[in-house]
Amino acid sequence: MTSKDRGILYPARLPDFHRLPAPEPVAELVRWFWIPEWDIAPGRTSRQHLMSFPTSNLVVQTNLVMLSGPTTRASYRDLSGRGWAVGALLRPAAMPTFTAAPVDLRDTVAPFEAPDLHEAVVEAMTIVDRDERHAAAVEVFSTWFAKNALSVTDQGRQANELAELLDGDAEVRTLDDAAARMHVAPRTLHRLATRYVGLSPAEMIRRRRLQEAAERVRTEPGVSLAEIATELGYADHGHLTREFRERLGFTPSGYRAEIDES
Repeated sequence: MTSKDRGILYPARLPDFHRLPAPEPVAELVRWFWIPEWDIAPGRTSRQHLMSFPTSNLVVQTNLVMLSGPTTRASYRDLSGRGWAVGALLRPAAMPTFTAAPVDLRDTVAPFEAPDLHEAVVEAMTIVDRDERHAAAVEVFSTWFAKNALSVTDQGRQANELAELLDGDAEVRTLDDAAARMHVAPRTLHRLATRYVGLSPAEMIRRRRLQEAAERVRTEPGVSLAEIATELGYADHGHLTREFRERLGFTPSGYRAEIDES
């Protein structure tokens, strides 16, 4: 089970944020829908830091629809004023609908032409009751997928299986581990990840481990960094620190100190 805050580096700074399960008809295409809403005081901004899941997102906002590709590093967004977003965390099997080469989308955000989707979600988000508008937004988003997405192939389902395994099983620490679990050759999994995700299996494993490390550093102040490093399969505390510095831009000890002060 994925923590509701996993991938979010500073949950206490979040606006109103919800993850909603994908309805069954689109469950092979969307892992979940996510909806933040914010109302920031005039003249102020709220910076949201993320270590995103290793996949792409289709996002509707008040003024556009955008496709956000898989990232290779932490990212942030500055929120201001009043607004919302409705995003779909895409499963690998959904990617052929959007591109034949997800690798070309890495670290990019680009407008996506879907005026019917935009209109339907904007209308849903005008509903006064929060739960009702969220449910309506997910429903119309799901209806759009059901109408426009390409059919899921057996290879797409295998790519979904790979993503679930790499993201959900802490015992899978290498490509060979994953290949053994799925009873296929490592090169097969590498091709699947390239075609359907845009990141290598090794990078997907690295992302899960770093998300878990950040969450534990943040939520378990009594556990030493060396213990966390060992339990998550890092060679040592120094390896964990290098990963943090390279991917997040700060050290685990600096991150923990900042959390303690906030």
